[in-house]
Amino acid sequence: MLEATTVELPGVTRVITVSNQKGGVGKTTTAVNLAAALASVGARVLVIDLDPQGNASTALGIPHSADTPSVYDVLIDEFPISDIVQTSPESDLLTCAPSTIHLAGAEIELVSQVAREHRLRTALDDYLATVDEKPDFVIIDCPPSLGLLTINAFTAATEVLIPIQCEYYALEGLSQLLGNVRMIQKHLNPRLHVSTIMLTMFDARTRLAQQVADEVRAHFAEQVLHTVIPRSVRVSEAPSFGQTVIAYDGQSAGAVAYREAAVEVIQRYNHTHEDAAASEGGA
Repeated sequence: MLEATTVELPGVTRVITVSNQKGGVGKTTTAVNLAAALASVGARVLVIDLDPQGNASTALGIPHSADTPSVYDVLIDEFPISDIVQTSPESDLLTCAPSTIHLAGAEIELVSQVAREHRLRTALDDYLATVDEKPDFVIIDCPPSLGLLTINAFTAATEVLIPIQCEYYALEGLSQLLGNVRMIQKHLNPRLHVSTIMLTMFDARTRLAQQVADEVRAHFAEQVLHTVIPRSVRVSEAPSFGQTVIAYDGQSAGAVAYREAAVEVIQRYNHTHEDAAASEGGA
């Protein structure tokens, strides 16, 4: 089915922050596998790793030792993003602005900086204005806490993607996250909105997973993707090999699900904007 799917990219750069302040929901896993899946269907993707742990950089096969030029240099010393971007060995379409351990101190160092909430957005705007081939997607992986790194991600993005684990307490912390998004909208970035909710770690054998999925769909009918990401050993194993599941085992259920999700993320955006254009035309 997927092989026959052609996707039309809208020709604009979508900047998406993957965020959930509840730990262990597969946030980084979602960010890197969705990025790789988007690249596999022909999109140019830049992943910005804002988490000091650097797990997204690791999963994309990107070196990020302490002396690697990284997002830290962009935020603190105003390096251009083009100076730090590396191409993933998985695909020429997949690039990464890596994190290093120095980012752990950036939260504190940013406090005294001018325009501290806007530094990533300014750098990203400059990058998109000067790079020859603009990415179709910029996907930002943030730390699980609401500090200045996450605020920089929210200020730079237009869309928030929330991965929700299909397990007990899945919705815990979600109202806090939505409150934080509203706060950023009001004070720093009115363009920000929750565009996508992705159900992850779905175990079809349990009634609980289905109940959680039904509850999330009831609350967020417009945002939840039809595609659910199944609980998968392959998805869990891939990062230890420095790969996304798309490269590690492209035929596995997890890889297929992420590719289907990627196609859905593209097509839903196109439909939404076609409908908006049509309604404007008829007004």
